[in-house]
Amino acid sequence: MLTGEVGTGKTTVSRKLLQQLPDNTQVAMILNPTLSALELLATVCDELGLSYSSDKASLKYFTDLILSKLAENHQSGMNTVLMVDEAQHLLPEVLEQLRLLTNLETNREKLLKVVLIGQPELQQLLKRNELRQLAQRITARYHLLPLTAPEVSSYIAHRLSVADGDISIFSKGTLRAVHQITGGIPRVINLLCDRALTLSFTKQHAVVKKPIFLAAAEQILGEDVVSQRVQGQNRWYLASTFVLALVCGYAIGSLYV
Repeated sequence: MLTGEVGTGKTTVSRKLLQQLPDNTQVAMILNPTLSALELLATVCDELGLSYSSDKASLKYFTDLILSKLAENHQSGMNTVLMVDEAQHLLPEVLEQLRLLTNLETNREKLLKVVLIGQPELQQLLKRNELRQLAQRITARYHLLPLTAPEVSSYIAHRLSVADGDISIFSKGTLRAVHQITGGIPRVINLLCDRALTLSFTKQHAVVKKPIFLAAAEQILGEDVVSQRVQGQNRWYLASTFVLALVCGYAIGSLYV
């Protein structure tokens, strides 16, 4: 299970996974999870290249077709992977149907590997009592976090290097503002930095300065959002400075006791 906030790169990670899968792997990709249990099984059949009769459509009919395909793939040395994007939208009964599909196994392994990709709400969904059997079968969990301030700088440097650019095109103050305004969300970083580069170009500035970046952020996020995040950062800075001053004052005062 891979989870993360909107824009943290879940889709990018899943695409990278697809690129690195060995050739003996057949993947069924579910991009629209707002399906009923019957529709989900029909979609899995479509993804696995299975032909079926709409007149016979039933949970048992589709399940038998899929299980037969899984056994066939195993006999021929093929791995079968089911990837579900935006899995937080799956209904509990649909998730239970996914669990039932994983029941087919050999003495050594499951014949179907399932990868669930979704927002943090997916974690809460799997805590429901009726889904505890599925939750227990998840053997690997990873949650994508926003980038830290140093990671934001490294991320921007990497993106620029791919385009034969250099991180020096962003001032240090701008880089700090990028982390402050975007919260370390890669998708938002991409949007705001792209707009800031465009604004800097139109003004014939060789370096993206902080005021230009803030103007770009206001165009995309709105003045209210940018103002709130700047003020929030300033309040944190003032509070931390006040605490530091108290600590230093106490330490100095103790020298005279």
